[in-house]
Amino acid sequence: MPFVRLTIAGLETEPAIVADLQRGITALMAEVLGKRADLTAVLVEPAPAGGWSVGGAAVARAAHVEARVTQSTNTAEEKAQFVAAAHDLLVRTLPGPLPLATYVVVQEVPADAWGYGGLTQAARR
Repeated sequence: MPFVRLTIAGLETEPAIVADLQRGITALMAEVLGKRADLTAVLVEPAPAGGWSVGGAAVARAAHVEARVTQSTNTAEEKAQFVAAAHDLLVRTLPGPLPLATYVVVQEVPADAWGYGGLTQAARR
């Protein structure tokens, strides 16, 4: 039941680009991290113009991915593969160069601290 938030700054979030990112991230969550695609939620949010900086200097374009998964359900290698593949997806899908500091984060949440449909992940086990 992963949740992924993708924040984009300095780019028009055209519906086609948003859909490509949502499909791509969902596929990576399933193929790389072994998560159920039908339970993967992806939110693409724009950041306000001028609202993003790297090293204290405003950047024209930027993106950030935060993927939340249940703690201890993925190996270090799987998470590293996801970070690399998600970064590649951003570079392929978004126009223009992105800063070197384009982060992809996999956050592990304890199974008793989140869930869906009114049940925690721990209760589903």
